[in-house]
Amino acid sequence: MTIKRLAALAIAVFMLVGLATAACAEEKTAKIGILQYIEHESLDEAVRGFKDVLSEQGYGEDCFTFKNASGDNAALQLIAGDLAAQSDLMLAVSTPAVQAASAATDEIPVLGTAVTDYVSAGLVMSNELPGANVSGTSDEASVTKQIDLLLELAPQAQVIGIIYTSAEVNSQVQADEAAAYIEQLGPKSVVKTFSAVGDMQQATEVLAGKVDAVFIPTDNIFASAMEIVAAIAEATELPVVAGARNMVKAGALATCGIDYYELGRQTGLMAIDILENGADISKMPIQFQEEHVVYLNQDMADEIGFAFPEELVSRAVVVRAGQAE
Repeated sequence: MTIKRLAALAIAVFMLVGLATAACAEEKTAKIGILQYIEHESLDEAVRGFKDVLSEQGYGEDCFTFKNASGDNAALQLIAGDLAAQSDLMLAVSTPAVQAASAATDEIPVLGTAVTDYVSAGLVMSNELPGANVSGTSDEASVTKQIDLLLELAPQAQVIGIIYTSAEVNSQVQADEAAAYIEQLGPKSVVKTFSAVGDMQQATEVLAGKVDAVFIPTDNIFASAMEIVAAIAEATELPVVAGARNMVKAGALATCGIDYYELGRQTGLMAIDILENGADISKMPIQFQEEHVVYLNQDMADEIGFAFPEELVSRAVVVRAGQAE
């Protein structure tokens, strides 16, 4: 009996080792560097979606090295160089991050996400044929749809303000398109920019005193500090339409935006194509998200005494107390 028990134990151990080895064999190895410009919900969601897709395909947590520059451009350049030196592939999140990663390496693939316009940012030759080691997904939301939404909310607005961080190319692209479209529709546009984070509140307060409504593009500095905009909007009863869902959850009145988690997943699929199928990133077109959703902040509407049109509520997602209903 002892010999039989020992034999049975040996077989059981062998089987367990075999199962463990099979499990390890399913875990894939790659060094994936993730560079994020600043912390805010949209960018965080894009990273989460990217990692989830790769994790589902067997890439464990050890495959990822994550770094956040906290909005510091000097730190961004240094971190990009460090990640490029130790990665097989990089994910760069936001336009400044992709620009830094692109400057740091022309050898490893760099996938971007949460970038509005890769061409204007000097990252690719064209959306259809990037031509180098950078491609990715765009968070371009329809600026015209956002302005249409703003005017649906504030049809009597005669002067519409546009404000953004001057250092962000993606914000400038959206602001220019918004200004041209507003003027085409009839109202006047007033554009305000600032360069330092510390100037954001004063710039917003100055603009608020001159306009009937405000449009803020998918600007990373604003997205990370929307509580400042919310306080000014409450004090002035000013309707604010912003470029992303998280900006609405944090204090804007409304947006017509995209889902950043799904955008991250879309980018993750591109990464898998490169890592597993040997796809040539220089020939991978920039990808876009087709569906847009209207988000309305009911708490902000209550604060400024605003009533959403019933027809608009019927086709929107209503946000209250920071949660989508």
